[in-house]
Amino acid sequence: MAKLVKKAALLLLTKECAEEYFEEFNFFHVGCFKTTLSIALGYAIIGGSLLVKVPQIVKILKSKSAKGINILSVLLDLFAITAMLSYSFISGFPFSSWGDGVFLGLQTLAIAVLVMHFSGNTTQATAFLAAYLAVLFAALSGLTPVSVLWACQAMNIPIVLTSKLMQAYTNYSYGSTGQLSAVTGFMLFFGSLARIFTSIQETGDMTMIIMYICSTVANAVLVFQILYYWNAHVTKEEKPKKVQ
Repeated sequence: MAKLVKKAALLLLTKECAEEYFEEFNFFHVGCFKTTLSIALGYAIIGGSLLVKVPQIVKILKSKSAKGINILSVLLDLFAITAMLSYSFISGFPFSSWGDGVFLGLQTLAIAVLVMHFSGNTTQATAFLAAYLAVLFAALSGLTPVSVLWACQAMNIPIVLTSKLMQAYTNYSYGSTGQLSAVTGFMLFFGSLARIFTSIQETGDMTMIIMYICSTVANAVLVFQILYYWNAHVTKEEKPKKVQ
């Protein structure tokens, strides 16, 4: 039984921390506490990422509209997720530090395709899907040099900010958050906030840490807008207001 418990614990513990806890009985080891908390938090984020953008997808499907969603912002977001995912996978970082990127990427891809489809560009959506899958294969298969993946990851910092702030500008222009989902917005904010800690603990990679800091700040802006425009309604006939 003890061996079974130890094997199960290794899902959340490093080998060193397992020895500290189960052999040395040092349950107050600060380093192991931080590491274990980070891994547990990482898997919790991965669990949340399974559904984080589903409310957004459902909202688009139910309304059969992508009104208020900035497609360029979605594409930039997809690029950022794909770059982070590919770089982390090739670099051999623990799955708990980047696994949410798999599910966020799939859901963001679905949103991009739906936005194109409901904008009347179904052919474009199909071509984009095929092209994206080809690029993803090249990035994860080892065909792409690590230096290129690192450069793409470094580009994520301005891209994440641009992506989120473009959506924020679109919200401001319409005076509404349109088809944006409040649940998705809040989950992305808290997820990126937690990822700052897990990136520090599990990767130590400054580009990832700075990216998540920027992402948290940008997501906070969108969350603020969701709350601010909570009761705002924009009719189909309304046009974006001009910024003075």
